[in-house]
Amino acid sequence: MVQASRPGLNRLLASASKVPAGTRTRQVRQTIRTLDYPSRSEQVRGEWVIGGRSGVGHVRPDQPIIYYLHGSGYVVCSTRTHRGLTARLSNRTGRAVFSLDYRLAPRHRWPAAGDDTIRGYLWLLDQGFAPEQIVVAGDSAGGHLALDLLGHNQRTGTPQPGGVALLSPLYDPTFALARAHQRTGDSRDPFIEATSGRKFLRLYTGNAAADHPRMRVVLSPGDALPPTLIQHGGIEVMTADARAAHDMLAAAGADVTLQSWPGQGHVFQMFGGSASREALDELSAFIGPRT
Repeated sequence: MVQASRPGLNRLLASASKVPAGTRTRQVRQTIRTLDYPSRSEQVRGEWVIGGRSGVGHVRPDQPIIYYLHGSGYVVCSTRTHRGLTARLSNRTGRAVFSLDYRLAPRHRWPAAGDDTIRGYLWLLDQGFAPEQIVVAGDSAGGHLALDLLGHNQRTGTPQPGGVALLSPLYDPTFALARAHQRTGDSRDPFIEATSGRKFLRLYTGNAAADHPRMRVVLSPGDALPPTLIQHGGIEVMTADARAAHDMLAAAGADVTLQSWPGQGHVFQMFGGSASREALDELSAFIGPRT
């Protein structure tokens, strides 16, 4: 049922986040070795997005870029649904964006999307992009993928990216934090209800242990973690997740800033309005100077 309804929902979301005129895209389907079985191969899938006002001609490895991880509970959405947002980020920052098309539930369970995210980052490094030239950005479940990537880099000694931007990030995939926050009565999120959101996420997490380090990520102090900006809507159900991600990063020694936007719901940056534009201005100011 989820797979049958996905195309219609994706079209609806894409229509609500218009792609700016002049946007160019280039599809990527690159076969590389798997993480755990070097004798096998998997694909890195995604698209390069170049805004018409970005000033970027062709993507070159000496350029600063954004590595974007879309959200929507590991079950719906795609590079296409988020193309409006990634194109606006490209226009505002003057960077090309590599938007990852990771595997989705229910066909692909945890940690498939996380493995795809790590594989995509390693592929970018193999293409010659310097880690300090990459800002990783992600919304909702994409925020959790970004944190999982930082954890992988820390465990394996892989260089961290130059910055991280998290939009309404998921921190606790069991959705216990979101359900507790909803019970306080402070959440009036127009997009997500915590109990149904939890059922949605379980299509991906299945029986994964809630305390697994790739479920609820905890980073170690002392690592050279990248500067991080976190934004969330003031009335959204995942407010507690954004705060928990901030506190975890701060405890690990990261330079992390948390911004709350009053009256806004989940991933409000995707849609129109003054709050969205102001938030994207803040994101662009954070991303742009880190070259």
